[in-house]
Amino acid sequence: MIDYSTVLSTRASSLKPSGIRKFFDLLTEMKDVVSLGVGEPDFVTPWHIRDAGIYSLEKGFTKYSSNAGLSDLRKEISRYLERRMQMAYDPDGEILVTVGGSEAIDLATRALVNPGDEVIIPEPCFVCYAPIVTLAGGTPVVLPLSAENEFRISADQLSAVITPKSKLLMLTYPSNPTGGIMTKADLEAIAPVILRHNLMVISDEIYGELTYEGHHVSVSSLPGMRERTVVASGFSKAYSMTGWRLGYACAPREILAVMHKVHQFGIMCAPTTSQYAGIEAMRNGDQDIEKMKDEYNGRRRYLVNGLREIGFDCFEPKGAFYVFPSIQKTGLGSDEFCERLLLEEHVAVIAGNAFGESGEGFVRMCYAASMHDLETALERMRRFLNRL
Repeated sequence: MIDYSTVLSTRASSLKPSGIRKFFDLLTEMKDVVSLGVGEPDFVTPWHIRDAGIYSLEKGFTKYSSNAGLSDLRKEISRYLERRMQMAYDPDGEILVTVGGSEAIDLATRALVNPGDEVIIPEPCFVCYAPIVTLAGGTPVVLPLSAENEFRISADQLSAVITPKSKLLMLTYPSNPTGGIMTKADLEAIAPVILRHNLMVISDEIYGELTYEGHHVSVSSLPGMRERTVVASGFSKAYSMTGWRLGYACAPREILAVMHKVHQFGIMCAPTTSQYAGIEAMRNGDQDIEKMKDEYNGRRRYLVNGLREIGFDCFEPKGAFYVFPSIQKTGLGSDEFCERLLLEEHVAVIAGNAFGESGEGFVRMCYAASMHDLETALERMRRFLNRL
């Protein structure tokens, strides 16, 4: 018999399973559940985008693309970034098409991190950051954030966790799970700290189009920041293309060249059909973005107001499609609250501590759901709180 503990990777074995999965495992065994747990758009990918993918299959465009992605797609990404984000990246050498935004983050981390380097991760945060850093040989360093500051990073907070080993900052705005954002003024306040300590930055901007007050501002657009920033984004949230697994990274040539090599050996290229659909999304999808964003915005206001009316403390999220209310008044921990709400009222939400210890005392609710489901969930949560 093989003792597998002696042959498996220590780094991979040390990873904790995603705290989100156990709730979905419970869901599969239950009926009549209203789920506010899945962080996925409830819209179908717009027809003209699907049609472009179908057309590419009909024409037999099923071969590998270049490792960097189709030239036309990289050009459209460049035009999109300039048109909507006021960012300039050369499609030849500064843009890489990836398998979702997650691969872009993974590639950037592996390209930048050496064993022993510390990577600062604001928390609560998306579940993949710390494991990716660990697998790259880096050391995750938590930067705990608070609801009192709407889960933004201050210069003092950032300075407090920097050490001589600090190499990289993960910027994750608009935020999953909190819905918090960093305004241009917020970013300008921390940029001098980043520059003074010569930190590199990976900026996960997958929810950039879902900013409800003003426009999203990328840290790479600030003076001195472009040369030290990798922007990771994709098509999943803005165009409701989660299953297409299509993303991209933008970075200075020197960084992107190394990311390109890792991508080349590990993935080869993103799915060709998805890339043809992505061209259409970037070229003719601006109206789709606005339509879905307006719908999310209405749901956002409805859910926040409803949660406050039934007794939750909930700051107003200004990005993504999540709310992150406090459940501390109930006297329950995040796990117990979510398990009881699911079992007693058939409403699925995610425990805040699934996104790091800083999320304890909170739960994540996703409003990428129908108004009927939001209304039903609020009524069931009202009953649950009244019993408590």
